[in-house]
Amino acid sequence: MERPQEPTRDGAGPLPRLGRPAVSPPAGTATGGVVLLLPSAAEASTRRPSPLVRAALAPLARSLGRAGAAEGVLVHVVRYRVGGWNGPDAALSADAAWAADEVGRRYGDVPVCLAGYGMGGRAALRAAGHEAVNSVLAIAPWLPDDDIAAPEEPVRQLVGRQVLIVHGTNDRRTDPELSFRLAERAKKANRDTCRFEVHSDGHALRHYHREVTSLAKDFAMGALLSRPYSRPVEDALAAPPPLGLRMPLAAGFGRTLD
Repeated sequence: MERPQEPTRDGAGPLPRLGRPAVSPPAGTATGGVVLLLPSAAEASTRRPSPLVRAALAPLARSLGRAGAAEGVLVHVVRYRVGGWNGPDAALSADAAWAADEVGRRYGDVPVCLAGYGMGGRAALRAAGHEAVNSVLAIAPWLPDDDIAAPEEPVRQLVGRQVLIVHGTNDRRTDPELSFRLAERAKKANRDTCRFEVHSDGHALRHYHREVTSLAKDFAMGALLSRPYSRPVEDALAAPPPLGLRMPLAAGFGRTLD
């Protein structure tokens, strides 16, 4: 049964929640790792997030859960306190860090993959410095426009983590060029960074949904379970920029992995 909401330490409101794992592993299986899926959200909102944003990640959660269940990988879709990033509050990043803490309380010292979509991708990248996190998957991440008056998105927290960004080249909601620029800076600090481009696909990555899901499974299970990555992911991680940061996601990727 899902845990009830609890007050925050300062009594200001409810905590975020993990909910139930998307797929239950076989009875008696030790937890081998946890994927925390971070839904998209608004740039600014203090309202409770819509359940639709979590529902949008349910198919990916089930696919990842099935891929790792035999080895004890659990997948949780994080339920935010509020539905917006909210400027310097970085509320979604704080919720991601809380969720990583909660993994430790529930399951002990196991590796965590933060996997986010849209604004959740930004949260995953920002919260990567948590000690339990060993990998970050950012899907079509929302990132702020370059502004000389504002500080750059940090990348030092990515050091020591496996990092993969995937973005559609025709995305009209989150600028793929901004994720490339962040990946360039991240690669200088952390060589274990790569980025895939999904040519002619948009923000929802509907045309290459199967390929993106296969890429997510390959990366998350490889990072959490120390499995070998597929050749394209290995090549992307090893290639110098810009090659490893503009790696095309080939049609049919993953057919031999399932």
